[in-house]
Amino acid sequence: MLARIAFGLALAAAALPAQAATEIDRAWAAGYRAAFTCSSLWNGAGKPLEAIERDELTGIYPEIEADVRALRADVDDGAKTVGVRYRDDMPPRFAQWVPGEGCVTLPIGAASKRTAAAGRARPMLDERPWPVGDALASASLPRGQTPLERATMAIERFGGRTSSLLIVKNGNIAVERYWGGHDVHTAQRTFSVAKSMAATLIGHAVHRGWVDVKAPALIAEWQAPGDPRAAITTEQLMRMASGLTSDSAGNRSDAIYMGGASVRQWTTQWPLLNPPGTHYRYANNDTLLAVLSLKAAQAKAGAALDPDVFFDRIGMTRTFAEHDKDGDYILSSQVWTTARDLARLGLLYQNDGMWQGERLLPADWRRFVTAPTGPQPEGAFGYGAYFWLLNKSEGVPADAFGAFGNRGQYLVVIPSRQLVIVRQGYDDGKQRLDIAKLVAAVVAADGKGP
Repeated sequence: MLARIAFGLALAAAALPAQAATEIDRAWAAGYRAAFTCSSLWNGAGKPLEAIERDELTGIYPEIEADVRALRADVDDGAKTVGVRYRDDMPPRFAQWVPGEGCVTLPIGAASKRTAAAGRARPMLDERPWPVGDALASASLPRGQTPLERATMAIERFGGRTSSLLIVKNGNIAVERYWGGHDVHTAQRTFSVAKSMAATLIGHAVHRGWVDVKAPALIAEWQAPGDPRAAITTEQLMRMASGLTSDSAGNRSDAIYMGGASVRQWTTQWPLLNPPGTHYRYANNDTLLAVLSLKAAQAKAGAALDPDVFFDRIGMTRTFAEHDKDGDYILSSQVWTTARDLARLGLLYQNDGMWQGERLLPADWRRFVTAPTGPQPEGAFGYGAYFWLLNKSEGVPADAFGAFGNRGQYLVVIPSRQLVIVRQGYDDGKQRLDIAKLVAAVVAADGKGP
């Protein structure tokens, strides 16, 4: 009954009168501007405001972009908050930075705490050798016009607007270039690349014996007698085959990303549309639910879910997994990271879950996340478990797989070639990178030798 009521409320919200729809769009826009300004200012090396205006606040959702651009942000550098006023009779929308953790978007109508939030320090590994740290041996540096450099020099021919390109061959950085003021420590939003990070955290929990992906997900709201959602497994959530419906295909999650709604209140309400495991439906909610279940499973085992602890373990010290006001992680999209940190994640998978001689993922985890055993999407790419498959791309080895995110965020791993490819960007609906074309060019150049 509760699910039907919540679903009805969601449908009613989708059919708001024009004036109310305009007002909620302005509230979303204010939240978007506050969140992106906050994260861009203080995550990683940070970005200047003019670069944030140019990169983060253009080429976005058309229904809110005009308002996002028109609204002004009040930055409090001392308290590490960003406020954006959208109506005279409502409090500003606020996002607040937490040291080491990223920004929290507060709900519509909430006032800022106006005090610097407590957080924790992240380790600084810059002087450690690559890949744990950022000190490069001479053999890791690009040497002149190598085939890989020449193949990717005219990056614009692959489409989109690139901010970083990083290619790792045999564990060494072979190509590394940045555009638009980005550098080695500039953190950028991953969008849905975060889903593959969620898969990694789940894999680590499986390795520790905390999670069985084939068991029903631990979602407290689904445990009432007779609730069919109690049968949905973590694996079905990971393969986008939960059977749940959502507000839209792809499931934008505006209420969480821009409205400051809690992960739990938004994701647990949706009813079944199809029997679990039978239909592919890409949805942010499936990832958010899998992470809620992961948190519950780790708590049951006496362990706390803290993505940053795992990231720091593999040198991803400038990766920020952001959470909602209640502390639940938004690992469907809200992670900010650097090109080198993404490459480190790629190396973990290239090495089949091993990092510096220590096993962090199960021995068969790479096979699991790249196996197209669930219902498959239409289109050019297959799907595993929070990783995309390039097994249908011409000129690309069959074992190539990747983490894909909106606006052109890509991490591609090709174990047979010992290649990791990272591309970050600011693509929009008119200009998009052709990732298959870029990967095919890299593979062809790699075949030509040093």
